Amino acid sequence: MTLQIFFLVFITYSFLGWCIEVILKYIQTKRFINRGFLIGPYCPIYGWGALLMTILLQKYNNDPVALLALGMIICAILEYFTSYVLEKIFKARWWDYSDKKFNIDGRICLNTMILFGIGGILIVRYINPFLFGLYNNMNSMTINVITLILFLIFLIDNIISFNVLSSVRKNNKLLLKDNTEEMSKKVIEKIKSSGILAKRLLFAFPNFHHIENVRFKKNKP
Repeated sequence: MTLQIFFLVFITYSFLGWCIEVILKYIQTKRFINRGFLIGPYCPIYGWGALLMTILLQKYNNDPVALLALGMIICAILEYFTSYVLEKIFKARWWDYSDKKFNIDGRICLNTMILFGIGGILIVRYINPFLFGLYNNMNSMTINVITLILFLIFLIDNIISFNVLSSVRKNNKLLLKDNTEEMSKKVIEKIKSSGILAKRLLFAFPNFHHIENVRFKKNKP
């Protein structure tokens, strides 16, 4: 398999993950919400998860129990790591499973782990054969052109979205009070006063809240 095909698989699953998120949110809120950090219709965490399972779990293709268990473990690690890194970089918690049973630090929970494990079975045994068959039957020129266009769009989207998220981080740094709820309110107000790309984050992540990390400054003059 070439890097181009792996990238197309990554983008495909990122798009499918975005579709799942949008549909679930539409069922819940009865309105369209552009889920994810990026502007475009893709959630990269789904792409990375699917890509990891594609690379690591192919040899367990005939063992659905192993696919379920290992898929749960891989995606749980990925989701926990992603939540932790985003929190450290942007000082904010973008999703929180604290109200769910069997959660770990509110970053992952058993319900989502099981769904990801089932997804691992579907990906490795059923969806991947179709996708790889489709992409392998395309000529190399077509693959290269499509990959280049999608990569440039994805790269530009990441740059723009990161700049938007960085503005959230800068605003967080200005809030030194030992009051997480108050800081979250101020950050949200700041985002609302920013451009449309920043405001869409509030719709994409309604459970957003700022993480207090400056408590040690409370008693300083």
